[in-house]
Amino acid sequence: MEFVELAVNGTLMRGLELNGNMHLVGAKFVREAHTEPNYRLWSIADRHPAMQRVATGGRAIAVEIWSVPAAGIATLLLLEPPGLGIGKVRLSTGEEVLGVLGEALLCEGQKDITVWGGWRAHIANCLPESGKEVA
Repeated sequence: MEFVELAVNGTLMRGLELNGNMHLVGAKFVREAHTEPNYRLWSIADRHPAMQRVATGGRAIAVEIWSVPAAGIATLLLLEPPGLGIGKVRLSTGEEVLGVLGEALLCEGQKDITVWGGWRAHIANCLPESGKEVA
């Protein structure tokens, strides 16, 4: 069986709402990592994040790297909220992996949370009543 590494930056991470989807497809957690400092992160209605690569104004974003059966990538994508997709993400190490990214239209008018450097930091600091269980 062929496996690919996938960088996730939101509700697919360990302990969060959609993490069960990772286990559903047989994915295994590999490590925590950061992107290179060329990404921005938006909170989509405080339900989940969306990450995009940018030319300016970016920052390193905290991600988790998972080893996913190649056949499971399509299933994961179909289970993701609308406007999220799979693309290439460059990590702080220079390594390029597949990752979950948001469409530009999805991010329009949403709250820019790049300053927090990741979804977990955002929910811990901005959504305390919801804690780490926020989607």
